[in-house]
Amino acid sequence: MDCMPINSIYLATEGEGIFVGLPQVFVRFQGCAVGCLNCDSKDTWEFKNGNLTLEEVISEIEKYKIKRVSITGGDPLHPKLLPLATKLALALKGMKYYLNIEAAGTKISHELFDCIDFVSFDFKTPSTGIRTPLKHIMEMAKQYVHKFQIKSVIENNVDFDFVVSAYQQVKNEVGEINFPWVITPSYNTFEEFPQKRFQEILEWNYRTGYLFRVIGQQHKWIYGPLLKEV
Repeated sequence: MDCMPINSIYLATEGEGIFVGLPQVFVRFQGCAVGCLNCDSKDTWEFKNGNLTLEEVISEIEKYKIKRVSITGGDPLHPKLLPLATKLALALKGMKYYLNIEAAGTKISHELFDCIDFVSFDFKTPSTGIRTPLKHIMEMAKQYVHKFQIKSVIENNVDFDFVVSAYQQVKNEVGEINFPWVITPSYNTFEEFPQKRFQEILEWNYRTGYLFRVIGQQHKWIYGPLLKEV
């Protein structure tokens, strides 16, 4: 029986994106090859052997008695993890769970996306050191409208201008943007709360006509940027 490489399973309140404030169970897969420079979960990068069976993962989830699960990582869409993440998603949907997947924005999996309720899809900015294809957002807008959000982490005005340009390109391709595009001011692991950065990003968003929803990482405000599983 295939075991799943799981970093952690825990109950927490969603700290970012449009569902901020909602309690859910996080299932964090171990293994990621994306390599964002500003990643705050680098402990999930190393690929390891599976440590939990499907039945054990579900048993851990059921302990919390919350019918809402976020599958995250790591990168659950990595080819080594995707079949396992899909297997888990299908099992949970059969048990009437509401499912969110955290996707790095590097790829789309129709088999997985078709069977879940919502996709949090990243569009990487220059400060991450990663490029994600803009064509993926256009495909999401055409095939998964009303069941996804775009999330972009903003470190500075270069990041912000980059996302504004991407927004305009997507709009020119698909027409009206009828999905949430969230920008998240970065709050890096070893810095004080970046109040000035938040203020500047809000002002930039005003000036461009409120293209985005600015939503910070609530869990870091409450617990600080170092504490995990909150």
